[in-house]
Amino acid sequence: MAEACRRSGGSAGKSWKNGGIWRIIKQLGMASIKDPDVVEQFSSKLEEIRTKLLIQAMGEMMNEATSQFCQGHKHYMKSVLDTCSKKCKEDETMFETIEAYMEDLKVKSSVMKEKYTERPEIVEEIEDKERHKELIMQKIEKLKQDQAKSRELIHLQNKANKDRLKNLNKIKEIFQERLSLEIRKIQGEKLQFIFRNINHKNPESAYTFLLRINEEGVYQIVSCDPPLAQMEHLERRLQETNNFSAFLANARKAFVALYSATKTA
Repeated sequence: MAEACRRSGGSAGKSWKNGGIWRIIKQLGMASIKDPDVVEQFSSKLEEIRTKLLIQAMGEMMNEATSQFCQGHKHYMKSVLDTCSKKCKEDETMFETIEAYMEDLKVKSSVMKEKYTERPEIVEEIEDKERHKELIMQKIEKLKQDQAKSRELIHLQNKANKDRLKNLNKIKEIFQERLSLEIRKIQGEKLQFIFRNINHKNPESAYTFLLRINEEGVYQIVSCDPPLAQMEHLERRLQETNNFSAFLANARKAFVALYSATKTA
């Protein structure tokens, strides 16, 4: 500022020296400088020149200050614009990130919604499978109980059959002597009963029948040779009474009657 004033003052001084004084002198003419009016006019002119010079110097100073202010303002505005541009880019990047996040969240929400919609069906299917599994387990348990009962029943029947076979073996010894009866065990848990001494002409002639005990422990006649018409009745009576000794005696009587009938014929 001082430098500007100095430059302005120097410029104004030169201008004043070069033109101001000479114009005053010309205006005053040859008037005497000792005249009070002339002196006053001269002072007035000097004051006017000084005022113009000050105004000119102040204008130059204002122009220079304005220029510097404009340059500083431009630099400041450029810095502000750069900062705003950088901030805008950062904001755009952030907005893009937010938009991508929102889109991903939307997709995940849609997937979760679909899964939530399917969830009742999956739960119902699982519950159906659990109920089906429970029913299967109940059936398996029932089958286990039935198998245990069947095994127990088979065991008891086998034991009963063994007891019966043991009794038959005892009866065998008795009837072998009294009824000329031979008992043979045949493959398939069958017994063959052979009666002899029925045909007096041929004592070794055999009258036989096959007997078995079925799964239910019931006596059954498999075959009879020669056939007896009353064998079915004898079998039924044996099943009803379980009196095996009487059955054998009646079977022998039937064979004897058959032989006698044949002999008479």
